Amino acid sequence: MPTFPAAPDSSAGACLPLSPQHPCTPPELTRPTWEAAGRRLLAKMLAEFAYEEIVTPLPAASSAASTAGDAWTLPLDDGSSLGFRARRRSYDSWQVAPDSITLSPPPTDPRPPTAFGDPYDFLVRARGLLRLDGPTLGHLVRELSATLSADARIEHTALTADVLADLGYAALEGHQTGHPWLVLNKGRIGLSAADTAAWAPEARTPQRLPWLAAHTSLAAYRGTAGLEDPARLYTAELDPVTRTAYDRALRDRGLDPLHYLYLPVHPWQWDEIVLPLFAPALASGALVPLPADPDLRLPQQSIRTFLNLTHPERHSVKLPLSVFNTMVWRGLPTELALAAPAVTAWIHSLRDADPFLRDECRVILLGEVASVTVRHPVYEQLPEVPYQYKELLGAIWREPLAGHLAPGERARTLASLLHTDARGRSFTAELVARSGLTPAAWLQRLFAALLPPLLHFLYRYGTVFSPHGENAIVVFDEQDVPVRLAVKDFVDDINISDEPLPELAALPEEVRAVLLTEPADFLPQFIHSGLFVGVFRYLAALCEDRMGVPESDFWSLVRAEILRHQARFPELKERHELFDLLGERIGRLCLNRNRLYEDGYRDRSERPHAVQYGTVPNPLYQP
Repeated sequence: MPTFPAAPDSSAGACLPLSPQHPCTPPELTRPTWEAAGRRLLAKMLAEFAYEEIVTPLPAASSAASTAGDAWTLPLDDGSSLGFRARRRSYDSWQVAPDSITLSPPPTDPRPPTAFGDPYDFLVRARGLLRLDGPTLGHLVRELSATLSADARIEHTALTADVLADLGYAALEGHQTGHPWLVLNKGRIGLSAADTAAWAPEARTPQRLPWLAAHTSLAAYRGTAGLEDPARLYTAELDPVTRTAYDRALRDRGLDPLHYLYLPVHPWQWDEIVLPLFAPALASGALVPLPADPDLRLPQQSIRTFLNLTHPERHSVKLPLSVFNTMVWRGLPTELALAAPAVTAWIHSLRDADPFLRDECRVILLGEVASVTVRHPVYEQLPEVPYQYKELLGAIWREPLAGHLAPGERARTLASLLHTDARGRSFTAELVARSGLTPAAWLQRLFAALLPPLLHFLYRYGTVFSPHGENAIVVFDEQDVPVRLAVKDFVDDINISDEPLPELAALPEEVRAVLLTEPADFLPQFIHSGLFVGVFRYLAALCEDRMGVPESDFWSLVRAEILRHQARFPELKERHELFDLLGERIGRLCLNRNRLYEDGYRDRSERPHAVQYGTVPNPLYQP
């Protein structure tokens, strides 16, 4: 079983809760740690709110720094104002220096500006400016507190970039700081402090999962070729002793195991959702709780997905978790879970029949190869109820990454490339140094690994993933040079063109029914927003600031890789124009604006989607 490096010694000042009547403060909640996390989050809030035009900073009128064009001011509700330094980056985005933020009193107050880093105080002073209603503001503060607490935990146990670079894929996940674009990226509404300490990825705590037996009157199984029979899955996932014990538990209650499906369940979901909402099924024996299996699993950044540490060759498991985090409730939609194996089979068939994807790119598509869905007998009959009540119970088994890696290869999520340690050392800079390549040559290899398979699916098949930092995985060779791409969790994020392309004519109806269909001119937006805006705009800034690669050079390398791919397939010229990635401007999709204004925290029957607000210049465009 993989070992995990020890966190820095936190014994000083820590305490152990003796009983519920004698609680203690977590060791990470110290003033220096909290204030540092707050300054960074406030800077991110100003930057991302300005990018989405939620707020409009003004050039500072009287500042020596203003001649460099990086001094800005933001008037607040009470006549005070924030001053800060910020650089304008690609896509008209902002990068705010956390230590530069000051608060100036109203013009009639003679006191000088003071250092400022309190995101709570900012929300109080700017609630009119932000145009937030009371319920949204209340929930926002709750998410802010949860996010800051998680950030403090990450900072308190932070490792240096050189140590992180030696970690395996599973362990590295627990050190990531979350979505770079969404300000409140670890809100996790529904989890208590104790729940977070046990189950959040930054807790880095291997756990065992209990299982359930679900009668086939409520539960349905789907599997790809070779796993059509659930018994094959259980033989691979459960040792004989555990499987026999589960069968015996049913027989001891006079129940026939042949009429039941087995699935793991998140303990939080069992306590908060299954036990109260499925009580009739538990009373009737349609659901039967079972003990945990012996395997230790580790939660990943998505919180609801677990990697198997005891047996890395076994599948990862994705479970519903009725917690509100990063825009949506993190349940498991029934229709997607049912269709996941069919979607996997279809996307694998495209890759396996295409020599470019199969042999040249060697792209890894971590298939969701089996699923069990458990319907709620009442909510399934009420289409108008909030969507969270249709995603309550089930499981998806995903192919493990380890079995797809060649000897000497190692994998890291794309999100890890944005990490900077407490000393200011960029994780990407650490990998570049280890590779022996120049930063520009390393970036060229990164783009050559990531872009060709994504572009080929788009141009050849009118099919696009949402390759954001968590779902896109970079595979490296022994020298930490990027060599190829792996994609996971794609069943939720595949979109297809509404154009009648011949390559989509044979799409199985079961698959077509669950995939989102978009106009051809919108389809490239998923690569722009998921990869270029969602990851590369931050990576470009890091490469300029930490490795001396100008942003213009960064985007020229991205553009060159796109043009290189287009030249490789001249017969697809019409598709290159149909799915245009190089136009002058793109729509600005907004994630924070979606939360604050479009959807807020209200219940709805359908899952929300990012909204577009205006356009931004495309750094890939050249007149």
